[in-house]
Amino acid sequence: MAGYSVPEELSLVFAKYDLSEVVVHDAGLARYMNLQPVGVPHSSARNANKQFGKSKVNLVERLMNNMMRTEDFTGKKITVYNMLNKAFDIVHRRAKSNPVQVLVDALENAGPREEVTRLKFGGISVPKAVDISPSRRLDIALRNIAVGAVKCTYKSAKPIEECLANEIILASKADMNSYAVSKKEEIERVAASAR
Repeated sequence: MAGYSVPEELSLVFAKYDLSEVVVHDAGLARYMNLQPVGVPHSSARNANKQFGKSKVNLVERLMNNMMRTEDFTGKKITVYNMLNKAFDIVHRRAKSNPVQVLVDALENAGPREEVTRLKFGGISVPKAVDISPSRRLDIALRNIAVGAVKCTYKSAKPIEECLANEIILASKADMNSYAVSKKEEIERVAASAR
C-alpha cells in the first residue's frame, strides 16, 4: 500500500519506549532477539509450532509469556501486560535509560554459556560440559528473570512490579544478588568442574 505509514504510537512498546534505539552487544544473541516495533506485544501464538518461531516473537512479549508460567499469572495476559508496563516505568525511573535496553543487557548477562549434559559410557553416566546454543541461552535467561521476580514476592510485601524491575536492573549490572545471574554462575561453575 503506497503512502501508508505506521503511526508512531504503534511503533513504541507500551506507547512510550522506542525499540529502534536498542542495541544488542552479544552477536550470538542478536539473531534471536526480535526487537521489531510493536504497539501491543501480543502475537496470538501466530509463530507457535514453527521451527525457530520463538525468534520471531517480540522480546517484550516473550518476557510476558514467561511471567505467565507461574500459577499466579497463568493465562492472565492483561494482568501481566499492566504489571510489565509498571515494571518498565520503574526501570526507566531508576536506570534513567530505555527499559528495553536494560532488559537486553540483563538477558546478555543472565544467559549461561555452557551447561552439563550426561553421557553414557557402558552403563556409566558421565557428566560432560557442553556449549549452549544462543536460542537456549535466551530461553534460560528469560525464564530465570521471571522466576526470580516471582520468588522475590513470596513472603514479602513487595509488589511483583517492584520485584521484576529489581531483577532486571540487577541482572543488567551482572550483580550476584540477581536470581538469574546467580543461577547462571551456578550452572557455569558446575560445567567448569565437568570439563
